[in-house]
Amino acid sequence: MPGTERRSAERIVTRDGTGLHVCESGPPSAPVTVLLAHGWTLDERCWAPVADALAVGSGGAAGSPPARVIRYDHRAHGRSDDTPDADKTLDRLADDMAEVIEQLVPSGPLVIAGHSMGGMTTMTLAQRHPELVRSRVSGVALVATASGGLGAAATLGMSGLPATMFLTGKDRLTTSALWTDRRSLTARPALLRAGLQPLLLGRHPDPLAVRTTCAAIAGCRPTTISGFTPTLTEHERDEALATFDGRPVEIMVGSRDRLTPPRFARRIRDRLPRAGLTVFPDAGHMLPVERVGGVAARIAALVRHAVVAPAA
Repeated sequence: MPGTERRSAERIVTRDGTGLHVCESGPPSAPVTVLLAHGWTLDERCWAPVADALAVGSGGAAGSPPARVIRYDHRAHGRSDDTPDADKTLDRLADDMAEVIEQLVPSGPLVIAGHSMGGMTTMTLAQRHPELVRSRVSGVALVATASGGLGAAATLGMSGLPATMFLTGKDRLTTSALWTDRRSLTARPALLRAGLQPLLLGRHPDPLAVRTTCAAIAGCRPTTISGFTPTLTEHERDEALATFDGRPVEIMVGSRDRLTPPRFARRIRDRLPRAGLTVFPDAGHMLPVERVGGVAARIAALVRHAVVAPAA
């Protein structure tokens, strides 16, 4: 219906003064709000295709109503403010997520979907703000993410001599002015395609998925890459998953995901045996742009469930 959907961009400010860029779509009076959290080095644009589907109720799940959809840039990502390296942690991102909920979704059923680092942020929210999760969250989607065991993240999956050489070169680079003084990796996203496509995307990816991925990472601050690496490699939150018990959870992974392969999804499922688990054949790490329909359908099913059985 005309006038029932809106698209807007706004900015909120956290308690420590960091401004976060927020996008909202869908009917303001929708019965359920979906909060979408993106991954490391990415931004809210990577959730845009899924957000569009959810906002009009075309997520693919029969009877799923349109949702109010909020997506935002993590601190030091996209159009949000940068932050000191000391604040480039999952703990801080989880506190930011809690503030986004407090300021923009103070009431009503809430579904959270986190991709990669966004999924880890959601787990950290459960660890640091368990009562908020228990009282407000009606469903969770964990997309191409992990609950721990990411020590190899610092070497992008490499081991042995290649990993040693990579880390040596990385340490030299990330302390140089060439790294610390740059506002973005490059103004030419196409230059990243040869390296990023095989690392992050699966077989025969849609050209738009490739362009979106490369554009987001090209615009990333170099210090965001190095600053968040320690918190990702230290991430161990198997125990926090228990906070999600008793509410619907959908776990998704691509069969060709090189950063968080299917074994990480199965590790989460071992802790949440009632959760749904979907392995998308031939897909890589960038499921929100590679498998838009499948990801939207599973989040839409959580929306539909939230209408019937909101969080207690």
